[in-house]
Amino acid sequence: MLTRTPFFEIHKKYNAKLIDFGGFEMPVQYEGIKKEHMAVRERVGMFDVSHMGEFFITGKEALDLIQHVTINDATKLFPGRAQYSAMCYEDGGIVDDLIIYMMSEEEYMLVVNASNKDKDLDWINQNNTFDAVVTDKSDDMCLLAVQGPQAPKCLQSLTEINLEAIKFYHFEKGHFAGCDNVIISVTGYTGEAGFELYFDKNEVNPETIWEAIMEAGKDFDIAPAGLGARDTLRLEMGYALYGNDISKDTHPFEARLGWITKLDKGSFIGKGALLAIKEKGSDRKTIGFEMAAAKKIPRQGYEVTDGAGTVIGQVTSGGMSVLKDKGIGMAIVSKDALGEKENVFIKIRNNEEEAIVVTPPFIRK
Repeated sequence: MLTRTPFFEIHKKYNAKLIDFGGFEMPVQYEGIKKEHMAVRERVGMFDVSHMGEFFITGKEALDLIQHVTINDATKLFPGRAQYSAMCYEDGGIVDDLIIYMMSEEEYMLVVNASNKDKDLDWINQNNTFDAVVTDKSDDMCLLAVQGPQAPKCLQSLTEINLEAIKFYHFEKGHFAGCDNVIISVTGYTGEAGFELYFDKNEVNPETIWEAIMEAGKDFDIAPAGLGARDTLRLEMGYALYGNDISKDTHPFEARLGWITKLDKGSFIGKGALLAIKEKGSDRKTIGFEMAAAKKIPRQGYEVTDGAGTVIGQVTSGGMSVLKDKGIGMAIVSKDALGEKENVFIKIRNNEEEAIVVTPPFIRK
């Protein structure tokens, strides 16, 4: 049986189309992916992403454990600050990408991908030789993402916290929609202004918060949005998706994640391999591309060629850009075969369709 989030009955009430997403029964859309995509780009939309995993790491050496298993430098954090990071295996392959929240000097929250939750927890526990306790609160935590240019105005009536004052990748914890202990985080996966709201389902009725947000959002034409729009929005921004663009078979430097790989910090898992890769240089790289012709839609797994039939890589994420109305995607390709090429070709239905190499994001904010 599929796992359901605390908002399952709400999704049915709003006539969501539900699908199996990594073992969770989740809404892929309500009124349509394109409508929900544009609601987020132009106004405000709300996603249930309570399937994500939340681990709390506490203790005197909580930071030491986090530094050991992640590749970014968590010593840069302070209470109220969040950081995008990743975990790697010894060979540099990616275990998962995640967000670290510093709650206090001895308490951190790690937010991981739903499909990797059990694997990630095992990995952290296997490498926990520190005075730190890892607690999985994934089943208790709810997560709503309220995204779009009108998100701050939409939510401001529900809290006394000055939402406009919270900086990107910062958060506040406090009173929201009549509930205490809600984490209000300026993070997201859409490229728009907005918030991710974390709260414990045992402390508050989740449906109360959902309906309070929908009521507050009436003046802004808020729309519930599903995972379909979440994917098209993140693709337009060129954000990586685990299982597509990053995996155990990709390392951060070839996945456009060199910027979060801090080789100058202390020891961490995978550092030796990543140092060697950095010194030698990657054999592959991730590129962005736009299809040259209209209505040509690239999909994950499609071959990338040089136009003469030689395969030089594979599409990792692809689809139609709702804003640009053209096919876009990301691919991992051989650096030597790519060279200085400005064009590549995507094999669609046995035809090699021209694509222009571009640097994500595909839209400019």
